[in-house]
Amino acid sequence: MAEISDSPGARERNFKTIGYFAMFVALGLSIAVIGPTLPGLAEQTHTQLNQISILFTAHSLGYLVGSYIGGRFYDRLPGHPLLVGMLLAIAIAFVIIPVTPLLWLLTIAILIAGIGGGGLDVGGNLMLAWTHRRNVGPYMNGLHFFFGVGAFLTPIIMAQAVIVTGSFKWGYWLIALMMLPAALWLLKLPSPAIISSQEAIATGVTSRFLLFLMIAFFFLYVGGEASFGGWIFTYSLALDLASETGAAYLTSVFWGALMVGRLVSIPLAVRFRSSTLLWVDLIGCLLSILLILMLPQSPIAIWAGTIGVGFSMASMFPMMMTLAERRLGLTGKITGSFLIGASLGGMTIPWLIGQLFEDVGPKVTMWVILIVMGIAVGVYGLIQSTSRVTPQRGKN
Repeated sequence: MAEISDSPGARERNFKTIGYFAMFVALGLSIAVIGPTLPGLAEQTHTQLNQISILFTAHSLGYLVGSYIGGRFYDRLPGHPLLVGMLLAIAIAFVIIPVTPLLWLLTIAILIAGIGGGGLDVGGNLMLAWTHRRNVGPYMNGLHFFFGVGAFLTPIIMAQAVIVTGSFKWGYWLIALMMLPAALWLLKLPSPAIISSQEAIATGVTSRFLLFLMIAFFFLYVGGEASFGGWIFTYSLALDLASETGAAYLTSVFWGALMVGRLVSIPLAVRFRSSTLLWVDLIGCLLSILLILMLPQSPIAIWAGTIGVGFSMASMFPMMMTLAERRLGLTGKITGSFLIGASLGGMTIPWLIGQLFEDVGPKVTMWVILIVMGIAVGVYGLIQSTSRVTPQRGKN
């Protein structure tokens, strides 16, 4: 994926890309942490699951705020100092979270971490697109692969922290420390040149409708991903499909499948049309969830279904972002809009599951995710009928 040219410009782009990849490892670490520690945080604050599930809402609300503010700031200010500030905000929040006994104070800390995450997500996608422009496709898949690396490592870090120290607090503190290398790396590099909205997007009804559809897709996709990644731990415990340690590793397997899927998607994006790959991903996701629902007491089904959902969801986000770059062009405002939609999905759908989990039963988790991803299929069909993507290397 590295550029062959050894010119100073190419070297600088490569160094920036390394920084963005490292930053997305840190982002993945911060995103996947709530699910595996949810029961522990409930015990820490003496609350029930339907109360502690507000943390998903707080994190996603912060993500929404960070996406909105970041989207506008990145269009006006150098990007790298903003990214460093977001990394430090997450680190500070993670120092506070595991020692906070009050739910309202814990919610504020999670909100701050969400703001930092939203700003990083917008900034990473945008800086990478501005660095590589029309050649961003494989780099975008690589960026989100490294997000998967971080998300995969989080449950392992938390499980090992409990095993070694007896408390998950050291896991939070280690992740906070892991924010610093990316911050120091980016601080030394110049920010990409800002691309104006006039350069990026054509006006018109079709573009506005397409933008709306893409925002809706991100809402549904991230809502489904956040719900599965955030609730699979508690779901498998509630149905006695795994021990607490096994549930943590099951969560890690989901993020690991997401990570592997994104790695595999890098060469696949060159060989096959993105439209075809997205259809395969959506269908694979639905079939995997159906497997879990049809065999609800089978440990084999939960593990196989979890792998299938993670692998199928893997390339949806980066391929839709690449599609948006080709069809609309990316600015801070447009990228922020996508992440706002994603934040709303991550905020409302896991929260909805939390409200239904104890009253309806654990199986409602998979039914909600199945419905959400089924709607995503319909939205993507509308995107395909509306959008004519400019071909890249003969593929679209």
